[in-house]
Amino acid sequence: MLKEFKNFIMTGNVIDFAVAVIMAGALGLVIKGFVNNIAMPFVGYFTGGIDFGNLLYAMDGKEYATLEAAKKAGGAVIAYGAWINTIINLLIVGLVMFIIVKAYNKTKKPVEAAPEAPKGPTQEELLIEIRDLLSKK
Repeated sequence: MLKEFKNFIMTGNVIDFAVAVIMAGALGLVIKGFVNNIAMPFVGYFTGGIDFGNLLYAMDGKEYATLEAAKKAGGAVIAYGAWINTIINLLIVGLVMFIIVKAYNKTKKPVEAAPEAPKGPTQEELLIEIRDLLSKK
């Protein structure tokens, strides 16, 4: 059983998958940093200084200056600003993955089509030939 597990782990697909998961995690962190530290300040600037990370709805009816203040106070809040940031993260990750896959597909060699089989006579031509042979007898 241990030998089978070793063979399973050492197959190319499992190793490729592990590398992909690690790279995706790293890419996710890079994109999260990009969104939080570069993209969202621009969005906030063009929306009149709104910090999406601190947009929230307090369920207890109190007003909190920031999401962190609400968490410290133990207030129940709906952090829809953080959700907006997550959606923007998702869109950027999707865009980056699309660009990576598109670039990868361009590097692959095009699959050559199998050579066409030599064209033979059609059914009609064969039937005509058979008819002609029968009529000669």
